[in-house]
Amino acid sequence: MAAARAAVVVPQPVTFVTGNAKKLEEVKAIIGNSIPFNSLKLNLPELQGEPEDISKEKARLAALQVNGPVLVEDTCLCFNALKGLPGFDFSGPYIKWFLEKLDHEGLNNLLMAYDDKSAYALCLFSFSLGPGAEPLTFLGKTPERTRTLCEDE
Repeated sequence: MAAARAAVVVPQPVTFVTGNAKKLEEVKAIIGNSIPFNSLKLNLPELQGEPEDISKEKARLAALQVNGPVLVEDTCLCFNALKGLPGFDFSGPYIKWFLEKLDHEGLNNLLMAYDDKSAYALCLFSFSLGPGAEPLTFLGKTPERTRTLCEDE
């Protein structure tokens, strides 16, 4: 006997929280036409903490602002020697400021004292049906790389 699968009915289009039209195109290409999407750029706070907790909280906050279903995306860079830190959100203002101050060489210098130079990118999507709904989070992680960040291909 086949296991029954629960279907989730989304009562209105899902708002993908982004100011990047290319990201919306990519999400639509992956998901197809089964779920209607629109996009909206929201000014959400730059939260601090574990990437999954940040993604879920951003979905909660976005659902409150939109008053409906939302999808948020975060991509961050994590260094194993620093126990997953800094967890930079590539789309947020914090990483832009950090890289302006430190640049790629500075990031490499952070790791000079450690034998483990490996890093990985973590991509998170959190979906909320709306205000008060617990977000579902999906994670993707790249294979770890041991090169220095500014090393040529």
